[in-house]
Amino acid sequence: MFKTLATLIHGANARGEDRIRDAFAIELIDQKIREAEGSLKVAKATLASLIQRQRAEENMRVTLQKKVDDLMGRAEAALDDGREDMATQAAKAIASMENELAVRNETLNRLDQKILRLRMSIEAGHRRIIDLKQGAIQARAVRREQDIQSRMNATIRSSSSAEEAEELIARVLGRDDPFEQAEILSEINDGLAHDGVTNRLADAGYGAATRSTAEDVLARLKLKTK
Repeated sequence: MFKTLATLIHGANARGEDRIRDAFAIELIDQKIREAEGSLKVAKATLASLIQRQRAEENMRVTLQKKVDDLMGRAEAALDDGREDMATQAAKAIASMENELAVRNETLNRLDQKILRLRMSIEAGHRRIIDLKQGAIQARAVRREQDIQSRMNATIRSSSSAEEAEELIARVLGRDDPFEQAEILSEINDGLAHDGVTNRLADAGYGAATRSTAEDVLARLKLKTK
């Protein structure tokens, strides 16, 4: 049970993280690009330091090689003059410097390999950052399109609401007039009770009047004024 709950909680956290990443995708892309640029800057500084060390080592190697060549010539001259003792001293110094040269050559070889690998890595990182920036531009364009589409969807939903309101107004306005309907019902009821025929005959002067008319009221008023 606890394993199931842990799995559900983990899944909910993962979904929440995905929603956050989607909401702030552009910001995260920019941040990752800045981090990549920072790493590339550090790599460039490291490369510059290695190249500087390589040049210093090369200068010391060249200087040491010149000393070896110079001392070798002096030792040969001493041997030519029969000064083997001095030639022996020179030979010892030359041997020490040659050992130092071997170490410096090995150091230079390692530096060359490091510089080559780091330079290739920097070039690849530089190209990748360019691709990332182009991808970020495309991502911003897509996000703008998504925002526009969202606003369009909101407008469409508003239009649907307006259409529903118009339909309701039309239904209200299209309803039958209740007063007119009452009059029609009264006429129908009169017709069913045959009162309508009697009223029409009375209005035509056949028989006694069944209802008061404006002429009757006006006649009564004239009598009162006499």
